Amino acid sequence: MRDYLANEVRNIVLMGHSGAGKSSVVEAALYFTKATDRLGKTIDGTSVMDNDAEEIKRGLSVYTSIAPVEWKECKINFIDTPGYLDYEGEAQCGIAVGDNALIVVGAKDGVESGTEKAWKIVTRKKLPTIFFINKIDEENASFDQTYNQLREHFGKTVIPFEVPIQRDGKVVGSVNILRKKAWYYDDRTTPKDVPDELKDIVEEYYSQIAEAIAMADDELMEKFFSGESFDEHEVAKGLRIGVRNGDIRPVYCGSATQVTGIERLLDLIREYFPSYAEKGMIEALDPDGIPILMETNEQEAFTAQVFKTIIDPFVGKISLLKVMTGVMSTDAQVLNVQKDKIEKLNQIYIVKGKHQIAVGKLFTGDIGAVVKLQFTDTNDTLATRSKPVTYAPIEFPKPMLGVAIWPKTKADEDKMSMGLQRMCEEDPSIRLDKNKETKETVLYGMGVQHIDVILSKLKSKYKVEVDTTEPKVQYRETIRGTVTAEGKHKKQSGGAGQYGHVFVKFEPCDGDEMVFAESVFGGAVPKQYFPAVEAGLRECMEKGVLAGYKVVGVKATLTDGSYHEVDSKEIAFKAAARLAYKAGMPKAKPILLEPIGKVEVLIPEEYTGTIIGDFNKRRGIILGMDLVDEKEQKITAEVPMAEMMKYSTELRSMTQGRGSFVIEFDRYEPAPQPIADKVIKAASVANEED
Repeated sequence: MRDYLANEVRNIVLMGHSGAGKSSVVEAALYFTKATDRLGKTIDGTSVMDNDAEEIKRGLSVYTSIAPVEWKECKINFIDTPGYLDYEGEAQCGIAVGDNALIVVGAKDGVESGTEKAWKIVTRKKLPTIFFINKIDEENASFDQTYNQLREHFGKTVIPFEVPIQRDGKVVGSVNILRKKAWYYDDRTTPKDVPDELKDIVEEYYSQIAEAIAMADDELMEKFFSGESFDEHEVAKGLRIGVRNGDIRPVYCGSATQVTGIERLLDLIREYFPSYAEKGMIEALDPDGIPILMETNEQEAFTAQVFKTIIDPFVGKISLLKVMTGVMSTDAQVLNVQKDKIEKLNQIYIVKGKHQIAVGKLFTGDIGAVVKLQFTDTNDTLATRSKPVTYAPIEFPKPMLGVAIWPKTKADEDKMSMGLQRMCEEDPSIRLDKNKETKETVLYGMGVQHIDVILSKLKSKYKVEVDTTEPKVQYRETIRGTVTAEGKHKKQSGGAGQYGHVFVKFEPCDGDEMVFAESVFGGAVPKQYFPAVEAGLRECMEKGVLAGYKVVGVKATLTDGSYHEVDSKEIAFKAAARLAYKAGMPKAKPILLEPIGKVEVLIPEEYTGTIIGDFNKRRGIILGMDLVDEKEQKITAEVPMAEMMKYSTELRSMTQGRGSFVIEFDRYEPAPQPIADKVIKAASVANEED
């Protein structure tokens, strides 16, 4: 593969609902351009894109994959992202480096939640976009129905550039709207006249294109409204402007598995999608955090951003990156700006699925990989010492579904920890929480399937099997009453004895930790024993008298006591404090506190009633509702954390995958008595089993 400059590179991120055929489109492009000698299939394990064991097992994309296609003096980097919601973190890696978008839609299934999500992303990032209606050859597939859905959901910028020709329920060819010519699959070289039954619809679609072209340029608009038709050059000019600024979102169709529609799709990408060089300038931050502009050409100082990390058991760390400016050369020494460390680029590769092709250089806008960087992680920027800039980090989604995990054998504890740490490096949408209070390692992922992939990979790649349970809820205990309790520790065993005697007053107060005070008169308890009394009480406060949860909001005051000149020791007063705790706390009206979380849910407006009703069932309180745009609602609520353990899965079910949420701990509140009784009983049973 020859070197390609910034004006010859097109970076295309493929998006859409899971199962629409994104990977198949790339496989068809690779096969059509003879980059592969057979049409790969995920389920057969022959796919270039879906080559991981987890992808083959599940029959769908789990990870973002890259494949370059050479087409008419142009290099098209296809960035295939997973469509399933659980793998959103992986998708964000690919979306971050795509300069243009190809949204793949199934002709039978039409607009789905993944299609809507893709549209939100491309409109937010202002990416030039093409729709490809795939699987047009399948039974019950309908181009017209799917196109009408796209137009209804996403507006008048969605315009067809091609329509299929059907005979006896089968697709036998297609009509190019711009050229008003038909091509049949049995003779792809010779254009034919448009079939009579399609002439009216072709004219209608052409008028839509003409109107959109007119909006792209003042001269074209004047010509359009004067009733003149556009020549070939004016059409090309208007389309380029319209596609680039988002006024035109072309719709093409075909079948990836039959390799139909792929040639014209590649032509459309080459002709109408902008190259990386056309950006002209991109924003970076200098060492002081001040925005500066960098030129997107080979003359600018070298910079690159790492968008994905792969830990390979044989190769080591593979860093996938995009050259943002300048030229990246083998054996160059570059600066990791975030870590302030020098890295040596031993070898540069172009990536095609799981294969790496060694190259000497990589130019502006291109995507590649380097191996064995010592300090570099995802989101780091590589640059020169003379111009150390950074780029905005990729924003990964927050994982909200947690499971407590531990190895089946004690010997695997270190291997589990190492494996999970490496997977966190590869996938920033994984989070680990080693909870000191509950003694659990909690793994957080995007959903059940995401968690399942992590555990499966832990077993296959790192040879560790784990058990999982629902994480423990961190309840708290406090008191509502005031009581003074006595604790006397007296021990005589032949030699030196132990004597400690205290009176401690327990009362409610504000705060997450116990407040200790003393009001001893006359030296009843010498000052040197105060720290021992405090230490004994603090140890006890870690385990409450109701269900063994940490005690908060208590003030403990040492009021009185006595000592022995010979037998009194720190350990004795510590033991006396414990006895006072055990005697006093059950009489101080102890109560259980439950954690309350603040939740923000983003949903399509039609699900508002469902979500509010569901929060009521979860003992939640609605704090507010805000219309984010014309169709989306943000609901803010307070809900007990115990009611939200499986909310990630349940929200997806309630909204058909269209809802998302984040939750953060807010405060503790007294638990209702039925809830408290249930928690206390469960703790009692667990203690008996232990």
